[in-house]
Amino acid sequence: MRTYYGKIGELEEILISLPFYYCMIKNEFSSVPILDNFYQTSSYFPMPVVLISTISPSGKTNLGPYSLCFPYIIAEKHSMLLISRSNSNTAENIRRAKVCAINFIPYNKKLLKECVLLGYPGETTEEKMKNNKFTLIPSQRTPEEKQENFIYPEIVDEAIQVFECTLDESFPTYNNEVTLESHFVLNIDKILLKNEWKELLYEGKEFPDLPIDFGYRNNINFWFSKHSAPYAEPIPKEKGNSVNTVIYAAQRIDPEVEWTDEACEKLVKVPRIFLKKVLKGCVEIAKEEGIRLITPEFMDKIRDKRAVEKQ
Repeated sequence: MRTYYGKIGELEEILISLPFYYCMIKNEFSSVPILDNFYQTSSYFPMPVVLISTISPSGKTNLGPYSLCFPYIIAEKHSMLLISRSNSNTAENIRRAKVCAINFIPYNKKLLKECVLLGYPGETTEEKMKNNKFTLIPSQRTPEEKQENFIYPEIVDEAIQVFECTLDESFPTYNNEVTLESHFVLNIDKILLKNEWKELLYEGKEFPDLPIDFGYRNNINFWFSKHSAPYAEPIPKEKGNSVNTVIYAAQRIDPEVEWTDEACEKLVKVPRIFLKKVLKGCVEIAKEEGIRLITPEFMDKIRDKRAVEKQ
């Protein structure tokens, strides 16, 4: 009888532990076939939602929704990479007119529904823009920022931010006749932010509610979500530079510009790999303004990107 009860006890332990083992098996990695459009067919890949505005041959603004639009060159030159169907209105307009605007719309189900309607392939600009619900306003480029003989597309007034761009023709545009896709490098000429978010940008305390796109899935629906509120995670102290390290580097940037120790303290959290570049940038600004001693107050002024506007 003891043996019998012993086996029952073992069986009970196995049965009790089954959910645990099942979860372990369930949560193991499994290989997924890599299909075309892998970002939406073979994975979960969060993407932005933007409307690209371009100029059609008739001079009318065309709006096309895109998610494959990402930062491409981020230092010194600034550009975005756009991946588009090669025979879309957007692609053909960018090749011809060389300019476009990237409009970031807020999370709003009505606006996202309009984006999906604007993305239906095969329609002409006139056909799809006939029922356009977005408000279009003129490009915000100044006369000095406009190039002669260029016509600039309108931008979307409902957008939170807009990048006004010019095609970077120093990069050969990638065109694939088999997959029917084109890649465009778009120089960012101007960044526009609605005033509310421009004020908050420099404080870094609040963020706009931008939609996240998970793509066209199961040949039925486009899937969107809203993000939760971002939170701040400070850089660990052990990852920063010591004040002495910053002072040593700063003293070797330019003999014409000196630094106070307190000013150097402002840069201890800059990753070491970027420290020299940041120091050089500060020195260049100081020399432009005739400053020969960089103080904490001057560092605060540099950090305050609104200083020029306030002046």
